[in-house]
Amino acid sequence: MKRTVEEINARIKKGDAVVMTAEEVVDLVRKDGLKKATEQVDVVTTGTFGAMCSSGAFINFGHSEPPIKMSKVMLNDVPAYGGLAAVDAYIGATEESCNGRPDYGGAHVIEELIAGKPVKLKASSRGTDCYPRKDIETYITLDTVNQAYLFNPRNMYQNYAVATNSGERTLYTYMGKLLPNMKNATYSSSGQLSPLLKDPNLRTIGIGTRIFLGGAQGYVSWEGTQYKTNVPLRNGVPAASARTLAVIGDMKAMSPDYIRALYMNKYGISLAVGIGVPIPVLDEDIMRTCALSDEELFAPVVDYALQSRNRKPIQETNYAELRSGTLTIKGKKAKTSSLSSYFKARQIAKELKRQVEEKEFYLSQYVQSMPAERAIRPLDVHSREEVEK
Repeated sequence: MKRTVEEINARIKKGDAVVMTAEEVVDLVRKDGLKKATEQVDVVTTGTFGAMCSSGAFINFGHSEPPIKMSKVMLNDVPAYGGLAAVDAYIGATEESCNGRPDYGGAHVIEELIAGKPVKLKASSRGTDCYPRKDIETYITLDTVNQAYLFNPRNMYQNYAVATNSGERTLYTYMGKLLPNMKNATYSSSGQLSPLLKDPNLRTIGIGTRIFLGGAQGYVSWEGTQYKTNVPLRNGVPAASARTLAVIGDMKAMSPDYIRALYMNKYGISLAVGIGVPIPVLDEDIMRTCALSDEELFAPVVDYALQSRNRKPIQETNYAELRSGTLTIKGKKAKTSSLSSYFKARQIAKELKRQVEEKEFYLSQYVQSMPAERAIRPLDVHSREEVEK
């Protein structure tokens, strides 16, 4: 059986579309089999909610009187990048405050704006003939600025490593606190709800795909940074960090329920982003991967005590084992915990299901597919002469 996105949208418009979450189709396929489930279901909704450091926001503040060409920009004492047009700036989620607070940064500014709170804008300039003003200090909200939109260069990692620590001291990392002697292990994926694990080859996801982003409707804008495909597969799904997506969406339509600032103790700032992707069930192959359970989805366990980009996996594990709360690593029992909220991922998948069923959300056919093959390059130290060859 085969369907098209246009046919599924027509069924949504009529109110005839059958929509299920990725969790629900796992049970359906077990009960009724792949063929029958494919015939029954039109759309599978997915969700993820976790730390996505490569995130940030573009903001246009509007022109003051007299006008200013903002070069140095601060939002609640957090530096924003002003090397754009006169009153545009980009604030990165992981940028830290300049006022001595390591637990406050760009992610907090973004969350507070979305929550409707005022944010202090302070900017300076050398002054020009057309932009004579040299400094300004004021307060902004999402209602006072022109545009404010998330533009996240790398979100929705397609799988990720499980972190542990074989060393003798506690490590503080972007994967959280790692206790010595492999006493714990942390991971960051919603497993059987995770969008890119459900469509591993991105057959239905590309540039222009409409998604649920931070409580609003957003879009996939490009391949994400560090996008790669040359990783091991298990059950046809990457068993290591692989594809990523760049995404964009209107902050003015978002909710702090799905965008939250994070502080990783002794590491730094991050932003928890809630994303959901509706997957059209075009054929049995799409349904097969949509129905893969936590027991069938694998991730590598990596020792973060080795301070190198070339860490090799110690072993593999599956998400059912990770979600059980304990993991055996080299004969030792390690407690597991997730940096990704399964509760919120489930909530997003259910909310997206509701929106599709109530004709608030239609599927979109992408305008360009993502690369079928991609490897990433490391950063090595070279002389000028070496790179000019």
